[in-house]
Amino acid sequence: MTGVAPDVAPGRSAQVEPFLRGCAYRAVPGVPYPRFDPRDASRIPGDTWQSAHIPAGVRLELVGDASQVVLDYATATDDLGYRGPGAGITFALWRGDDQVDEQPAQLGTATVTLAMGDPSSEPAVVYLPEGMRPEVLALRAVGGTLEPAPAGPRWVAYGDSLLEGWVASAPARAWGAVAARRHGLDLVNLGYAGSARGEIPCAEALSALEADVISISHGTNCWTRTPHSAALMLETTRAFLDIVRQGHPDTPVVVASPVLRPDAERTPNRLGATLGDLRAAMEEAVTARLERGDANLVLVPGADVITAEHLADGIHPGDAGQARLAEVFGPALSSALGAERSR
Repeated sequence: MTGVAPDVAPGRSAQVEPFLRGCAYRAVPGVPYPRFDPRDASRIPGDTWQSAHIPAGVRLELVGDASQVVLDYATATDDLGYRGPGAGITFALWRGDDQVDEQPAQLGTATVTLAMGDPSSEPAVVYLPEGMRPEVLALRAVGGTLEPAPAGPRWVAYGDSLLEGWVASAPARAWGAVAARRHGLDLVNLGYAGSARGEIPCAEALSALEADVISISHGTNCWTRTPHSAALMLETTRAFLDIVRQGHPDTPVVVASPVLRPDAERTPNRLGATLGDLRAAMEEAVTARLERGDANLVLVPGADVITAEHLADGIHPGDAGQARLAEVFGPALSSALGAERSR
């Protein structure tokens, strides 16, 4: 039965805050972990702000010798929308590629206990039931002590529903989460399902955030949700990159053009552009910057990254497809970061 719990008072627990990762903005009533600056929410489309309510990529990272961690929390809804249970209905603790424990989340205010597993292995990452719009209110160690894990290089990622995690079976299996674990990156996920179209306020947000590496991976919603021509896609990508570079002149930026979407590849939108046309325009804009000497820019062409078999619903990759995205995009990020640091 779908329900909505009362809003939890804003303001993160000072005790929980050091363990929290993936949220760059202050809470507002009803949105404890916004993925866009609430002060600028009026400048972005309504669908982007609604997507930013979902705390995709927000998690806890811990180290220590405790045998268990206890979390007091509140969830706001169990209306999971299109993603269904894959949007997150559990608290799951992972170490590297291994899930140590998973426990169901409840609607409203409750407590969950998770086994910590082997303290000598990789840091523990607790993924939240994103789709239920949770807030962690308190954190307690059982059988030992816990400290915040050291943060890795900060990866600020802009993208669409694929980055947000559609349609992985759980938040921990979204490609961003997988790549962050494998490469030791501190992911800030600015993936907005159905609404990432390269808007200027989003470029300004990337430009303003601290980042060690940035990724940009959108385009599908420029074919259908808000149709772009190839010329508009070219200029939008140019402008987006120009603004990002104003705040990050030397930060590694990895741009991935749209991955396969069979129904869009050769089908013109109302402005006459196929997804193939938009992909080519995006790649042209990136290539032009590379030719002008932007040494910290990387292009990953998206057309051949996944196949139709990876698409669980014909549009979004399931777990195997998400893993494939992580296998391709993760090393590109790590390599770009390493190349910049070696200069």
